[in-house]
Order: sequence, then structure tokens, then C-alpha cells
Amino acid sequence: MSITIASFDGADRAAVDEAYRIGAAAGAADLPDLPPFCRRRFDALFHTPMPGTESLWALARLDGVPAGYLELGLPSLDNTENATADLVVHPELRRRGVGRALHEYGVRLLREHGRKRVVAMAVSALPDGPARSIAGDAFAAANGAKPALAEVRRRLAVADIDRLALRAALAEATPRAEGYRSVCWQGSTPQEYVADIAYLDGRLLMDAPMGDVQWEPEHVDAERIRGNERALDARGRRRYHLGMRHEESGRLVAWTLLDVGATADWHAYQQITIVDPAHRGHRLGLVAKAENLHHLLTHEPAVRVIDTFNAASNSYMVAINEQLGFRPVDAWTDWQLTL
Repeated sequence: MSITIASFDGADRAAVDEAYRIGAAAGAADLPDLPPFCRRRFDALFHTPMPGTESLWALARLDGVPAGYLELGLPSLDNTENATADLVVHPELRRRGVGRALHEYGVRLLREHGRKRVVAMAVSALPDGPARSIAGDAFAAANGAKPALAEVRRRLAVADIDRLALRAALAEATPRAEGYRSVCWQGSTPQEYVADIAYLDGRLLMDAPMGDVQWEPEHVDAERIRGNERALDARGRRRYHLGMRHEESGRLVAWTLLDVGATADWHAYQQITIVDPAHRGHRLGLVAKAENLHHLLTHEPAVRVIDTFNAASNSYMVAINEQLGFRPVDAWTDWQLTL
């Protein structure tokens, strides 16, 4: 068997098409409960990347047949010694050395670009969850990576929401949130809130459990928020925000986001939820998430399930999500390789 690897970019439409087909096949085989691999999202990775990230791409062929691809994300605004990796091999062409060849190719590229560590995620099964391959974890360990952060994906089935219990939880929490008012919006953040959103977004890597992942907090300003919004618009992500405004100061001090993709109106992701440390203890996280769930479902009645990821050690956010009805599906490990 002959394995060849070549770098490519968005100008090589044939390579982009081949990589997309590999990703679609892998997604259907490995995570069949998630939406199909989104072509609009994939194309946007090339023409409208997230600000402050350069991507390097490589396509592997096995005896001339497209067999796998590698995406390396190289931060350029902060974490400039770090990288992320997404390595995907077609399900029908695995266990033939393609993954290892892509890994070795990627390590050479990262060293050439002065990177000292790389982080990638792999899924595994929970004891009572659906079957998941152990190949990702085994591959990472065999190539010298170390497990750096344990995460769990949880899913909320909209039909199973206990609305009476949710109303009771909100009734209990609302008096503790006196002095705060919720504000919601769709898509891009109103200009009056963008500085507050930048501050909260920049706190995420300070406040969320990171385990042993060596990743410094990001500097987020209004310009970076607008760049993120352009990238998400290009991916077709329909975004539903809710912020909690501190009435005395006029600032948004908590923020949560739900979004729906371009090709699967039945599925949403619960994205960031964060509360400014100075305003914790008022149940703002629960109030914001519960009210934003109503905001989403009012405008996206086709949504049937919502997925979210949390660090296994993030007991506060896990407790809120489980109170809302999210239940564990599978486990995810952030693997870190020092180069």
C-alpha cells in the first residue's frame, strides 16, 4: 500500500471536496446521532476562518484513493506556541497506516511553525451510553499524547422537558436575581453590549475548568467579537443570545448562547454560558439558560434535541444543565501532545 500526503488550501476545490466526503463518511459512522457533516460550515473554514487562527490542511491518499485529512489550527493572537488538530480517516480505510502518516506529517509542520504542543479531542463511550469506538483514545495514547481534560456531552430532548419542574426552578431562582434584568437578541450582538460580551468571552478560559490543558486566556475585544460573528454567519449558524443586565451598573454580567446549524433545523447546541465572578450567587446562570431555552424554542419550533459539552469537573454548570433536563450521552477527552 502506498500512502501519499499533500498540503492543500481552499483554492484546491477538488481536495476540499475530497476532504468533505471523508468527513461526512466519518461523521455518519462515528457519531450517527449528530447532524450530518455540514458542507456550508466546512467550506467556511476555508473562506471565513475565525479571527486569529491560521489553518493548515493536508490530504492523504491510499493507493491514490482519498483516505484521510488533517486540519491544524494555529492561533496567531495568543497561544502562539499551541495548536489544535482534527485528524479524520475514512471509515473504510482505517487501520492501514493513514492516521499515523498524517500524524507524522502534522508534527513536522507544527515544529516548522514553532509550535510546542497540540490539543485534539476524542470520543469514547459512557457505561450506559451508545457504543463508541476506542480507536481515538488508543491512537492518541500510542502517539505519546496525554489526557488533559475530561468532558461529557449531554443532550436535552425537547419533548422530555419537565416544564412544571422548570417553572418551579425559575420561581425559586428569580427572587435571588433581583436587581438583574434579562435581555435577548438574535445573531450579531447589539453595539451597546459588545464590550460586555467581549469581556465575558475573554473570561471563559480563566473561569472554566481546563484540567492539564496548557492554554492561556484569550484577549477578546469588540473587533474579535465582530470577526467571530462574521465567521459564524458564514457557517450559517442561527444564534440566540440572552444576557443578564445588572440594573445598577447597566452592564451585562452574564451571557448564554444557543445556536442552530444551516442543515439540521432539528438540532441545536448550547454554547457558552458565563457569569462574571463578581455577580455569582444570584442564580443568574440558571435564569439565563432557562429563559434562553424558551427564546430558542419560540423561534425554532423544529428543534428536537440540544447538545452541550462540559468539563466533567464543572459541577456548577453540570448541575444547572441536569436541572434543565440534559442527560449524559458520551465522554470526550482533550488529549495534549508536547512536541
